[in-house]
Amino acid sequence: MKLIQSLMVVVLSGALSFPASAARIKDLTSVQGVRSNQLVGYGLVVGLPGTGEQSPFTEQSFRTMLSNFGINMPAGMKSQIKNVAAVAVHAELPAFSKPGQTIDITVSSMGSAKGLRGGTLLQTFLKGLDGNVYAVAQGSLIVSGLGAEGADGSRILVNTPTVGRIPNGATVEREVPSPFADGDFITFNLNRADFTTAKTLTETINNFIGPDTAHSLDSSSVQVRAPRDMDQRVSYLSTLENLTLEPASQSAKIIINSRTGTIVIGKDVRLFPAAVTHGGLTVTIAENPTVVQPNVLAGGDTAVEQNTIIDVRPDQSRMFKFDPGTTLDDLVSTVNAVGAAPGDLMAILEALKEAGAIHGELVVI
Repeated sequence: MKLIQSLMVVVLSGALSFPASAARIKDLTSVQGVRSNQLVGYGLVVGLPGTGEQSPFTEQSFRTMLSNFGINMPAGMKSQIKNVAAVAVHAELPAFSKPGQTIDITVSSMGSAKGLRGGTLLQTFLKGLDGNVYAVAQGSLIVSGLGAEGADGSRILVNTPTVGRIPNGATVEREVPSPFADGDFITFNLNRADFTTAKTLTETINNFIGPDTAHSLDSSSVQVRAPRDMDQRVSYLSTLENLTLEPASQSAKIIINSRTGTIVIGKDVRLFPAAVTHGGLTVTIAENPTVVQPNVLAGGDTAVEQNTIIDVRPDQSRMFKFDPGTTLDDLVSTVNAVGAAPGDLMAILEALKEAGAIHGELVVI
């Protein structure tokens, strides 16, 4: 325990002297086994101002709820439940959540309800992937959306009125077992797999704690020897996750989103010698109807002849040259100088990639 305390003092005392480009281990990795879990449930929202639904499964759920309270409706009776809506409830159960703690929940309409504003979620069981109930949800919804409909069918929507949230709306009833305290090792998983970063992480821990403390398993995982005592393990992990290292530079990439016109170029992208000309043709098609009037003695009829005019004009094409070792700044400056739009830049980058003039990966999403 003294060793752990002394290590923590060293980390905190040297925190102000780390390079600006360094990052903490906790910002680059996650601890294997320390994760959140998804919960989902099915429930009813009541108290709606006539914006509910009359779907078959909502009516069935409503009848089941009444029967649980000892109220049995006649078989042929159709219930009027315009103020009730069937909803799906989901939440994220954080790691190490204990019974009695509360978590936020999101409630979404499953049927034809027009809105959930003003509704209250009745007691709903939230289950995990194993089918066990881990939390119970209930409470009044907060809905940011708004909907209004006129008698003529016109309708206006602001945000989404069929989705709401309940802060601290679910109470945890069961703890999810965690493997964090098992075994003699803890494993750091890199958020972005990289062999160089994994090697640097291993060396950082070994240089700080001692040789053979950490071992790289692959490009995304580093296994570290850790004490078995839970208190010591928590202190040990607190020390490790505040160590800093300089992550490796990512591979050179150009990301193109053809739907939004967004282009992101990594700082390590380089261009090989190339010359580019960019231009096109402007085609104008116009219809110019002409009235044809025959001679008075000819006995013909007046007619309209279609006269089509097609004009093709080449745009002023500009050629620009990339010298060896051209950087990102040079590329952007050159393209901006010729007035290229995002669509033009996409075409230029794709052509350069096909010509083998780009040092980096071109990713189109």
